[in-house]
Amino acid sequence: MRRLLQLAIAAACCGCPPPATINPPPTPTMTAATPSMDTKPQLEARRPYRAPEPVVYQTEQGTTVWLIQRPSVPIVSISLTMKVGSADDPPDKGGLAHVTAAMLDEGAGARDAIQISTEIQDLGASLHTHGGVDGSRASLSVMSKHLDRAFPIFADVIARPTFAQADWARVSELWHNQLRRRVDNPRSVARVVRRAVVYGPDTPYGHSPNGDLDSAKSISRDDVEQFYARAWRPDRAHLIVAGDIDRARLDALLAKHLGSWTNPKQAPTARVAPQKPLTQRPHLVLVDRPDAPQAIILLAGKGVAADNPHAPLLELVNTALGGSFTSRLNQNLREDHAWTYGARSAFLETRGVGTFIAQAAVFSEVTAAALGEMLRETRQMAAKGLTADELYKVRARDLTDLIETHETIDGLVGRLGSLAILGLPHDFDAKASTARQAATAEQLADLAKQYLKVDDASIIVVGPRDQLLTQLRALNLGEPQLWSAQGRPLGK
Repeated sequence: MRRLLQLAIAAACCGCPPPATINPPPTPTMTAATPSMDTKPQLEARRPYRAPEPVVYQTEQGTTVWLIQRPSVPIVSISLTMKVGSADDPPDKGGLAHVTAAMLDEGAGARDAIQISTEIQDLGASLHTHGGVDGSRASLSVMSKHLDRAFPIFADVIARPTFAQADWARVSELWHNQLRRRVDNPRSVARVVRRAVVYGPDTPYGHSPNGDLDSAKSISRDDVEQFYARAWRPDRAHLIVAGDIDRARLDALLAKHLGSWTNPKQAPTARVAPQKPLTQRPHLVLVDRPDAPQAIILLAGKGVAADNPHAPLLELVNTALGGSFTSRLNQNLREDHAWTYGARSAFLETRGVGTFIAQAAVFSEVTAAALGEMLRETRQMAAKGLTADELYKVRARDLTDLIETHETIDGLVGRLGSLAILGLPHDFDAKASTARQAATAEQLADLAKQYLKVDDASIIVVGPRDQLLTQLRALNLGEPQLWSAQGRPLGK
């Protein structure tokens, strides 16, 4: 304003007309067409998820190939899977499938373990082998320009492992030491005990995939070699390939480096029948960890097989209960009470009937209070199902999770490998997502009531017995059974 007055005085003195008055812009008025800041914008309807469609074919040896071309990314990821895992371990030799997979890259073809590791690292590649519950796999990830040098190493690992005695001595010693140290990890102890409680010790799903010390000591190099010969054969394999590679290049690599990998004359070993959880299980199990500042609380109940039609929708129920950061369990135990760094739940994917779990590591002094809240949240979900807001969020999370899983080459191949091991088709995730997006609150409420049966579940607590007994008794869950860290009931 002072500046305008000065200009006007100067203009009067020199005979010039005063400057035009500058008025502020008019205040906009709200009309019917103007959106209010209080109005929530309407989002477009979600589009269905479209999974990458692989080229599917079989090699002359009977290997099923799933190939997805992504030439825009200069990477190739490969996973060879076998539907043979720890569920196929012979009696008293738990961990055989695990250690067989571990031995594959410890010497293969003309290379020893150091040569394999050095050459893979020099190429900037990664090569891993793994034995799980329902299957085993070997995986390779490499720049497309280095594939011709990396694939021969990968082919030797899966088709020509040497199983040298010196390598076996080193690997078995490391394995035994890992099993000795496992009792010091409460989360690992909880997993071991959970399997044994739900399915029974020494059963296909009831023993730990990497076995225990007694079973490991009973396994020899000859056992490993014989198990490999029976289980790792091309007619039982899925080869999943994705990235900057076409079928012509892949077929040339397969013919050159895996063309001599032939099936043994004997028929493949019959699969173990899918296992179901025990109908009679202890309700409350306590594993003593004297003076531990934290306790593991774990709820374990009957789940579903991966191919069960209910499995896709149960994922939505689980996401709301304990499958995301904003889930009920995590918000209650972590955000509201600060008893834990995180609480989660899951319906574990298995070919046989799986397990529902809810789990958290909490301060020992609040074990009973945290367990009470976990049981209360689970019962409430079973009684009332999801709210409207939760249904909206879990549907959105479904699409987000699928996109995140499939957006990287390694993630895509890893998920397809899991589907192959579970005996599911490559388009399972897309069809499952379609079912989840169409799910109603009533459907999910029925499934929650059917599968979240707290009174039929087993509760496993790993923590300091002297501090926890009084707390647990106050919950009126019955007297806890004492189990060892190796998954065995004490006193039996």
